[in-house]
Amino acid sequence: MTQDLTLDEIRDRLAPGIADNAAFDGWSDDARDMAADGAGIDRDVARLAFPDGAVDMIDAWFAAIDRQMAAALPSDALAAMKIRARISALVEARLDAVAINRESLRRALTILALPQNVVRAARLGWRTVDLMWRMAGDTATDYNHYTKRTILLGVYGATITVFLDDDSEGHADTSAFLSRRIDGIMRFEKAKAGFVKRYEHRPSLSRFVGRLRYPVV
Repeated sequence: MTQDLTLDEIRDRLAPGIADNAAFDGWSDDARDMAADGAGIDRDVARLAFPDGAVDMIDAWFAAIDRQMAAALPSDALAAMKIRARISALVEARLDAVAINRESLRRALTILALPQNVVRAARLGWRTVDLMWRMAGDTATDYNHYTKRTILLGVYGATITVFLDDDSEGHADTSAFLSRRIDGIMRFEKAKAGFVKRYEHRPSLSRFVGRLRYPVV
């Protein structure tokens, strides 16, 4: 029964329908109301579910796309892949999930690019790349946690830009672009690991000063 749904559940249920409508009506009240009518949810309740309007609708849709991506690549499927293939597959799965609504995505990104929405946009992007790395098996908690996500966020953002205007069959141009960028990530990670290994046992001024302050007893 729709009247028993929580606001979170209403957001989840309406997000795909709003995205379908947004291609023609933008991320607007009309898009939300039509989705509510289609789902049998009261329009006033739907409005309460998205208090910040368009940005909340986009947030809910991106979360739904993340769930589709995760469902498309269960852990046992990812486990059989190398790390590079995992990241590539996750990005491709997310692109596949959003492909049917490319115009809605274009409109969403225009809204998120507005100055008042930049912080929210960064959080949404980070949420997605964090999920990708966690699904890929990353457990880093040091600076690697942040560098991996920052780099992937840049790669994903650039890939989306190509994807939005890609008319090649099966988005082949986007896939080729992504492959080159993922190769760059892997080369960086390999070089970084080598650098850390070479220098981890060399004398460190900071470690020396730290031992002066906190001598081993």
